[in-house]
Amino acid sequence: MGATGNDAAVFADYQAAFSEAPGYLNFASYGPTSARVTDRVSHLLQTAGDGDAAASDQLHGEDLRARSAFARLAGFPFEQVGLTGSTSLGLFQVAFGLTGGTVLVGAGEFPSNMYPWLRTSDAGRARVELIGEPGTHMTPDVVARGLTDDTVAVSVSAVDFRTGYRADLPGIRDVIGPERLLVVDGIQGFGVVDNDWTLADVLITGAQKWVRGAWGVAGIAVSQRGVERIEPLLTGWTGVTESRRYDGEEHPPLPGAGRFSISNLSPYASGAFAEALELIESVGVPAIEGIVSTHAQALIAQLDDAGVPVLSPRDRAERAGIVVAQVIGRAAEAQAALRAAGISTTVHGADRIRLSVHATTRSEVFGEAAGVLASFR
Repeated sequence: MGATGNDAAVFADYQAAFSEAPGYLNFASYGPTSARVTDRVSHLLQTAGDGDAAASDQLHGEDLRARSAFARLAGFPFEQVGLTGSTSLGLFQVAFGLTGGTVLVGAGEFPSNMYPWLRTSDAGRARVELIGEPGTHMTPDVVARGLTDDTVAVSVSAVDFRTGYRADLPGIRDVIGPERLLVVDGIQGFGVVDNDWTLADVLITGAQKWVRGAWGVAGIAVSQRGVERIEPLLTGWTGVTESRRYDGEEHPPLPGAGRFSISNLSPYASGAFAEALELIESVGVPAIEGIVSTHAQALIAQLDDAGVPVLSPRDRAERAGIVVAQVIGRAAEAQAALRAAGISTTVHGADRIRLSVHATTRSEVFGEAAGVLASFR
């Protein structure tokens, strides 16, 4: 987004749509929704309550809105995107769709990107190979060292929930080659990171964190190679052709990513997702990313000035909106003090406080948080 007056007005409208608490630094946990999202859900609930003849079509039309907006932001053709209930569910569907071979997964991944692979391995389908340890950055070199002739896929997070490390998706794509699938959990970056998401064969991202679209839905994008190689084992009646022809026969799966649909989703969740995605589009991901990166750098600078160790990456290319502070052995105390000061964060173990900033974050809170944490160095 440029620096024109019109751009400034558009971004001012974007910021005015949000009203999270001034001390909110917890977007990596969940992102408070905008007034537009709240209003849309209220409207849809009223539509359902009215129950007129067109209500059902109007409600389930939210799926189309959400898919269309997700396709535009992800860069995939419409027919290659779909919706599912959550990032976890989408990863289960993908994991159980692989019939054999080995899938590389970081040992420090968030559990939603571990348990699907562990369970499919237990079921005798694709086997999982956990590499590294909690805190290991899944760099192209780390991935390359784990590859074998049996590797059929690599599953990574676009941004690591623990360290804030932003994966080098082009580098990983290069080292795994065109024959292996690249599965990306995008929930910690989608909407605030200007990635080329089409490098992934599968991209899954829930609505509730950086997109700020609340819980209950996730977007899934699948390359043509992914559609061809991932069996729609965990699909349902809404993921097949002629789904409303109730003839008692099994129907073939839909040709694109729609095949991963299991059942109708909540139109309130789909509507919230659509509204949140369209709000992102109104200003553009590059503009949001620029402000998030600037805020993250400002927070790191305040922590440095306060003498608080920073454990997350400092290079802009290797981070997004997550900043991790070290408070050895005193994380619970430090979070309690932050909470008393009106600052929301996440504790990871005894030594780490995870802070996360968005484009609407009030910059004054960076110094306030650093001042509190300075007492726990």
